[in-house]
Amino acid sequence: LLVPFPQQSGLYEYKIFGGLADVPPKLCADVYMDLDFRKEWDQYVKELYEETYDGEKVIYWEVKYPFPLSNRDYVYIRECREMDVDGRKIWVVLAKSVAVPQCPEKPGIIRVKSYKQSLVIESDGKAGCKVYMYYFDNPGGKIPSWLVNWAAKSGVPAFLKDIQKACLNYSKST
Repeated sequence: LLVPFPQQSGLYEYKIFGGLADVPPKLCADVYMDLDFRKEWDQYVKELYEETYDGEKVIYWEVKYPFPLSNRDYVYIRECREMDVDGRKIWVVLAKSVAVPQCPEKPGIIRVKSYKQSLVIESDGKAGCKVYMYYFDNPGGKIPSWLVNWAAKSGVPAFLKDIQKACLNYSKST
């Protein structure tokens, strides 16, 4: 279920509720946090790595955009916590864009300066997991907002299918 919430910019914040019937929650969280593995299964990753700047772990991520659009890149921090809420194990991942002088903008790539994401994963009570995601970014540039929103409406559900497939392949590759 994808629920858009309009921003004043004409862009949307997205709240996604989904289930991955055959993926245990810890596996889903592990796959989501594994940047090296993401390079293998996410076709839109051009570059992705983690660096430490001034004692803080920062992620650089360049995303492939279709021609004639310029690629986008993100510089962000994220944290994953495993929590116990009334006896339920819940994994929470929070991410947001940051400005880091050691990671300057690159020519020909548009820096996404406004990005935030929250991901919550918990057991579905069986062999799988329930996933809740809140997501917003402003891709910048001269992309019509209707095109950005169309891409998010089709891309976000496709991402859930991709991560499910990645989870099923993860145990084989690790």
